[in-house]
Amino acid sequence: MSWITLALLISAGAGLTATAVAAIIRIVRGPTILDRMVASDVLLTTLMLAVGADMVARGHTDTIPLMTVIAATATLATIVVARFVKRRASSPPQEPVKETGHV
Repeated sequence: MSWITLALLISAGAGLTATAVAAIIRIVRGPTILDRMVASDVLLTTLMLAVGADMVARGHTDTIPLMTVIAATATLATIVVARFVKRRASSPPQEPVKETGHV
C-alpha cells in the first residue's frame, strides 16, 4: 500500500469518526424525535461508508449483503418514524392528567 493510499484511508477514517461522534451527540441531545431520526440515518450511512471503505482498502466484496441490510434498516426506520410523527401530529391533544399528590 502506498503512502498516498494510507493517507487517504486515515483521513477517511478521521472524517467518518467525526461524523459518527457528531451523529451520536445529536441522537443524545435531541431535542425532537425527528432530529434523532435524521441523526440515526446519518450514523447508519456513516457505518455503510466505513464498510465500503474497508472493502476498498482490502479489495473484497464480501460485506455487500451487510451494506444492503443497513440500508434497508435505515429506510424502514425512517418510514416508521415518519408515520408515527404524522399520526401523532394529526391526533387531538390530550388534556393533562390531574395528579392527586402523595399520600
